[in-house]
Amino acid sequence: MITAPELDRIAGIRHAFFTREGGVSEGIYESLNVGIGSRDDPQAVQENRARVAQRLDVAPDLLLTPYQIHSATAVVVDGPFGDGERPKADAFVTATPGVAVGVSTADCGPVLFADAEAGVVAAAHAGWRGAYDGILEATLDAMEGLGAQRGRTVAVLGPTISQVAYEVGPDFIERFLTDRPADEIYFTPSERTGHAMFDLPRYVVDRLVHAGVEEAHRLDMCTYRNPELFYSYRRAQHSGEPDYGRLVSAIALAAD
Repeated sequence: MITAPELDRIAGIRHAFFTREGGVSEGIYESLNVGIGSRDDPQAVQENRARVAQRLDVAPDLLLTPYQIHSATAVVVDGPFGDGERPKADAFVTATPGVAVGVSTADCGPVLFADAEAGVVAAAHAGWRGAYDGILEATLDAMEGLGAQRGRTVAVLGPTISQVAYEVGPDFIERFLTDRPADEIYFTPSERTGHAMFDLPRYVVDRLVHAGVEEAHRLDMCTYRNPELFYSYRRAQHSGEPDYGRLVSAIALAAD
């Protein structure tokens, strides 16, 4: 697992951006696949999630991840759900010690948040659509509802597909530039006419800064270009693989 120094220095917080190493899954899912929605062996996925929970020092049923839908929906959680009742959302927020909130990714941006003074943490899944529609701002709103403040919140973007690996088409470019011409800074020309390379990590961090986060950081690690460490949806597509594993990034307030 990988940790961020900006979160490591905060007392009472446990967090990790987990890699694909250290699990029991096999084949294309090797090895720490936590994707409940993948076609992996469900027992292997549950064992992998239990290992993640153990590393965060929480009970397995207190590693909470949403049913992600590329939305701008952030939900406050404080305990486990019933079977099959995971909320459809793209961020979880908690002020409950001993609960780990996390998101799964395979190119999209996992963002972990903490306001130590308020005792509030959050995890957000920021793909281009969610970031564009406001998932980061929605997460901060939900944190503020629990007493957090943006000006003292630390946010860190974990492993994400980098610009050199993220080619997008004309419709994608038009969607951004029609409404926000200034977003041109996130695109550079690609080798294909009408296409461009999109800088998702920079876009996510800039959205955090513009939303008022005083400390917004990123790990600068590309999921696509590091197959030994990370799963990648786009790499799996380019390789013709039938499915792909999911990484997990999670954060928790330490229990007393």
